[in-house]
Amino acid sequence: MDDLAHTDPEIFAVIERERQRQLHKLELIASENFVSAAVLEAQGSILTHKYAEGYPGRRFYGGCEYVDTAENLALSRVKELFGAPYANVQPHSGTQANMAIYFSYLQFGDTIMGMDLAHGGHLSHGAAVNFSGRMFKAVTYGVDRHSEQVDFDAVHELALRHRPKMIIAGASAYPRAMNFARFAEIAREVEAYLLVDMAHIAGLIAVGLHPDPVPVADFVTSTTHKTLRGPRGGLILAQEKYGKALDSQIFPGMQGGPLMHIIAAKAVAFKEALAPKFKRYQEQIISNARTLAREFLKRGYRLVAGGTDTHMILVDLAATGLTGRDAEKALDQAGITVNKNAIPFDSRPPTITSGIRVGTPALTTRGMKEKEMAIVADFMHQALSNPKDTALLSRLESQVREFTEQYPLFAEEWQIG
Repeated sequence: MDDLAHTDPEIFAVIERERQRQLHKLELIASENFVSAAVLEAQGSILTHKYAEGYPGRRFYGGCEYVDTAENLALSRVKELFGAPYANVQPHSGTQANMAIYFSYLQFGDTIMGMDLAHGGHLSHGAAVNFSGRMFKAVTYGVDRHSEQVDFDAVHELALRHRPKMIIAGASAYPRAMNFARFAEIAREVEAYLLVDMAHIAGLIAVGLHPDPVPVADFVTSTTHKTLRGPRGGLILAQEKYGKALDSQIFPGMQGGPLMHIIAAKAVAFKEALAPKFKRYQEQIISNARTLAREFLKRGYRLVAGGTDTHMILVDLAATGLTGRDAEKALDQAGITVNKNAIPFDSRPPTITSGIRVGTPALTTRGMKEKEMAIVADFMHQALSNPKDTALLSRLESQVREFTEQYPLFAEEWQIG
């Protein structure tokens, strides 16, 4: 980055500080991951120069023959990866992918039904502060108070009562596997579309480690980062009959020129995900999450839904007297990055919360396995047990720094050539 250092030393310094943060802290945000060097190179390539409004073979700009090839590769690979008849890789984010589906097949004011944000849902599934809750009539379902898993009896009853035009299945803070087939049964009964937002679990689904929504849903959306380990962006999968309307809603309906450097990076990530070792990687993500869950349980913490089937766990701190906000701060001082997170039926506001969300994709990418998860759990327990002991937190930060030096951001084991 010599040119950047010379032209804009302030921004260069920001990037270098962030690089050091990623290198020397334990990244446990469930929605974050580290891409491969190949994905990073594609994302930072000269494809960023090219405008390409439209779709391969029907652009509104000349000179698109090479970016057409890149987008076609991304499309063919993602369709192979998920067994989907239709795909669109142009959405800039998962939320924009969801927006395109709403705008294609709903009218403003139609009823949608998604998981309550307070129970683990996502803003774009009908939250009042989001466009989805402002433009549509949102009905929300949640989890059963005892099991803390989706209450399908309540979902069924709500669907029969409100007759939504679309049901959204998916979550941003839900540690158990989702029964998409049951959602599909309910959607068909009330003649609703079914949209599955698989953003968090796309990598697990790609290799068969989680129930597959593609055969049962009308629409499937995802981000391309998180467990899928690509660049930040979105995608849409659907049945072929929906393709024309979705394409026109993305462009020209919602977006202008697609980001061709990001689409090329998506193509690289999809190729990596098609390689056999990607399944071993996803298996390790789940094994690491389960190990971390067991370590927390051994130390007396309560976990939402009792554990995990995926890449994340939700730790309920209510019995410790520690808020999620205070826990996030203490862990950060110890060199460990998590996010505060509401737990189901939380008595605290979302700016404070009673829990934290913990995920294993990024640490797994660095080559950490089960024995490292036990060490990570111990670091976390020490910090959470002594959140105001600044001397201890400082010592932990030094120990974490020494520990992370053994694990490069681009671990060779998961590089796929």
